[in-house]
Amino acid sequence: MSANHDSPPDGIPAATVVIFRNARDGGAPEILMTVRSREMVFAGGMAVFPGGRVDPADFELGAMIGGPLDPEEAAHQIAVVRETLEETGLVIGLAGDIDGAKARAARRYLLETGDLASVLDHFGWELDLAQLTPFARWYPKNERIPRVYDTRFYIADLGTGAVEIEADLSENTHLFWITAQGALDAAERGEIKVIFPTRRNLERLALFEDFAAAKDQAEQIPVRTISPFMGEREGTRWLEIGEDLGYPVTGEPLDKVARG
Repeated sequence: MSANHDSPPDGIPAATVVIFRNARDGGAPEILMTVRSREMVFAGGMAVFPGGRVDPADFELGAMIGGPLDPEEAAHQIAVVRETLEETGLVIGLAGDIDGAKARAARRYLLETGDLASVLDHFGWELDLAQLTPFARWYPKNERIPRVYDTRFYIADLGTGAVEIEADLSENTHLFWITAQGALDAAERGEIKVIFPTRRNLERLALFEDFAAAKDQAEQIPVRTISPFMGEREGTRWLEIGEDLGYPVTGEPLDKVARG
């Protein structure tokens, strides 16, 4: 047996974003979710938030921009901006002369080049990463899953939500707006499937009456890496997380956990 057989796997750097928009009826805010293609190795067929791995070009741009963020954190936020534009057509974390037509053109340009820096240069836009608020970090290093991602979660506010969205159809099959509680209810009915981190985050998001409340809690609770672990409750094996991380539900029976 190799010496490092039982060592935790290295996490693939990734970033995801929970995008809020105001509900038309004035109720709980809606969030954007996407259903991943069943062909994807990680979370195939699952409902997740937009995002993906951090590319080398994201790290390069993060090291170039300077400012208050360290380059690694900047790279993760840049990945959120890039992946959101690529997967959904939404422009977040950017500033400049932006409208619907330019957003569609920028998405096409990004799909051609694969490089957000080129998009910024071509359209004369700038990064505005202050639009993103760090929310959580999940690294399931203890789980036996095909790929282990070290994922940083962010939240962002779209406001009215009067925008066009369209799934990229390569990694995702469709996009939908739904309240956090609505997503949990849909999962209970079997209409969507969610993996353990997504379910825990939906439960946390369901606490908030608006984006401001979510941002306030996120800024009060320092982001710490969450690595789920095995526990036991009343003779049943559970997958659990810590009790002081802002989540109202901190575990689930292992036999009910959806795997990525």
